[in-house]
Amino acid sequence: MIKTDHLTMHYGPVVALNDASFEVRKGEVVGLLVPNGAGKSTAMKILTTFLYPTSGTALVNNFDIRENPLEVRRAVGYLPEVLPLYMEMEVKDYLRFVGQARGLGREKLKERIEWVVEHCGLRSVYRLLINELSKGYKQRAALAQALLHDPEIIILDEPTSGLDPHQILEIRHLIRQLAAGKTIILSTHILQEAEAIADRIIIISRGRIIGDGTTEQLRRQAGANQRIHLTVKAPKDELLKLIEAQEGVISIDINNAHDDFLSLLIETGYQVDLLPVIGHTIWEKKWEIHEFKYHPFTLEETFLALTESEKGVA
Repeated sequence: MIKTDHLTMHYGPVVALNDASFEVRKGEVVGLLVPNGAGKSTAMKILTTFLYPTSGTALVNNFDIRENPLEVRRAVGYLPEVLPLYMEMEVKDYLRFVGQARGLGREKLKERIEWVVEHCGLRSVYRLLINELSKGYKQRAALAQALLHDPEIIILDEPTSGLDPHQILEIRHLIRQLAAGKTIILSTHILQEAEAIADRIIIISRGRIIGDGTTEQLRRQAGANQRIHLTVKAPKDELLKLIEAQEGVISIDINNAHDDFLSLLIETGYQVDLLPVIGHTIWEKKWEIHEFKYHPFTLEETFLALTESEKGVA
């Protein structure tokens, strides 16, 4: 479990975190989405006790970061953005060194090295020097060190950076497997990655938490409208009059008109449901419908809407 309590961090006049409170429960994967320079690295360094906050505190695995930093470090597996690798060591020696530094006994160390080599896909590079590895394999080796001591809390900064599409899917699957019994927080600049992995997403802008919830909940927080793609064979004027008469319709764009088929993009308020009325009328008039599909705002659009609105906040 991770629970922050009014975390605030000042670097001179710069406020990197401003009264940030949130919780990540056991068995949950939470994605941290933060514009560059808006507090992401600061939050992770505080949770891993690399930094102490100006005010506020946090509990990590029920240990206070201020009062019990050693217990916090024992409980946490951390993959920072700058990879903690020793380039002149072989992968096998590096993992052995990390395990010994973590206090793993001989048999446990052997067992855990075998586990991370298998699950992080390091078998083929196990006896290579780290500086001979590709960026993707260096990322895997760094992830392996974070998981080596089987931590209760896993904090990952850009965990799929440098990986190819197949490797990204493997790491996604691994994170989801780990989530069953652990607490995981990850940051990424790839919004699709957060949407694919995370149960919940926290958005921080200008040091403040401005969004916290599922993708659907964030859309509502952002006030995002919904869009409907309608393709139908119908008289243009009659169809437009029907749609315009519905409450909650914001705009109608005609994308294409060909052979009496109209392709429309309709924007409505978030909870407006046009299908019953429009569908019934189309059925009554025997118009030929080819598509009626909702297009929700993407996470990228939601993120931009939330962070853009924050720019106006003093």
